[in-house]
Amino acid sequence: MFDALSEKLQATLADVRGRGTLTEDDIKKAMREIRLALLEADVNFKVVKEFTNTVRERCMGADIVGQLNPGQQVVKIVHEELEALMGGQSGDIVFSPRPPTVILMAGLQGSGKTTATAKLAKFLQKEHGSSVGVAACDVYRPAAVDQLVKVGGQVGATVYEQGTDRDPVDIARWALDQAKQDGKDVLIVDTSGRLHVDEKLMEELKNIRTAVRPHNILLVVDAMTGQDAVNVAEQFGAAVNFDGVIMSKLDGDARGGAALSVKAVTGKPILFASTGEKLDQFERFHPDRMAQRILGMGDVLSFIEKAGEQFDADQAAEMERKLRQNDFTLEDFLQQLKMIRKMGPLTSLLGMIPGFAGQQLKGMKVDEREMDRVEAIILSMTREERRRPELIKGSRRLRIAKGSGVSVQQVNQLVKQFAQMRKVMKQVGKGKMPDMAALMRQGR
Repeated sequence: MFDALSEKLQATLADVRGRGTLTEDDIKKAMREIRLALLEADVNFKVVKEFTNTVRERCMGADIVGQLNPGQQVVKIVHEELEALMGGQSGDIVFSPRPPTVILMAGLQGSGKTTATAKLAKFLQKEHGSSVGVAACDVYRPAAVDQLVKVGGQVGATVYEQGTDRDPVDIARWALDQAKQDGKDVLIVDTSGRLHVDEKLMEELKNIRTAVRPHNILLVVDAMTGQDAVNVAEQFGAAVNFDGVIMSKLDGDARGGAALSVKAVTGKPILFASTGEKLDQFERFHPDRMAQRILGMGDVLSFIEKAGEQFDADQAAEMERKLRQNDFTLEDFLQQLKMIRKMGPLTSLLGMIPGFAGQQLKGMKVDEREMDRVEAIILSMTREERRRPELIKGSRRLRIAKGSGVSVQQVNQLVKQFAQMRKVMKQVGKGKMPDMAALMRQGR
């Protein structure tokens, strides 16, 4: 996400950083480059103009012209204004003191609204421990109710549906009564969409809003439609006054124009982002972290949160003990590998680490299939071989290669690399710095 914009902004700011002092002309040139980068990213023209004017005024007024090493201050100003552009503080759902909290989902057909409904249900169960019900009020799109029943069931939400023959307003009202009887903490109402904003769609939304009196109205917009998404958000805002945005398909949006424009144009924050096809690839939108990632500063907090979801304190303590005692086996390595893979695509994870964003990742090929091969090799070993890889010789290597569908050379390579890794761990455990040059020579 934001790949093209991130690359150009980082290149511009790298040039600014590289100058010993800055003149007014240097700042004006940098602002021109930033303006072009934002326009090419499909950011709203008025938003771009206001953003660059604000950054230029702050840079001129910050007494950095002519000063030594002013580049970092320019980067800081750009980061702060990017963060403000996307909403500043992270937002969240407003919960009612008297359950159920009602969330009304709106959006055009094809925006990913039904999938976002299931993802939000899963998120609320996981993050807040909420018991969630979902109302199937999209009675016009073919198979919409069936889709919601399927994805709702996958995330463990109770789906309230009455088919497609009843009025959606009546279904919403009935679902709310059922959610109250069932003691649900949250009811999410999935409404109908259209291929474009029309009077009938808005009237139906208003009627459902009157019937269930939602505590939150969330608009789902497709990030990949760029400024069309912003225009849709503006029209919905005028009609139903939504509270926040769920940005769907953000992982597929290399430009980022919608995410950077929607708050400034509508005044409504992005609350959540859908970052993949899987139902757990859904997260709270953090403007500060997103600004860091765009500028190549990484996103360490999100990385730590993702790691924390997979690694608990006891596992971490046990792993530390094994590393210190050089008792780390291929079985442990396989367990760690599986946990890392659950955190998401490797390229996405690397983008969260400072120094591995934007230009640094350009051209880098992270082959997820290589991890499949490593898993297959280890799973083809006996338990004793995983614990004592030094046993893997001759016929054992041939058997493992055949069992995992790889070559004997690939088995040899994994065993050799694991032996080198254990050697490094042993030295670190004794408080010594490993001889990396020697280890690299051995790995050739």
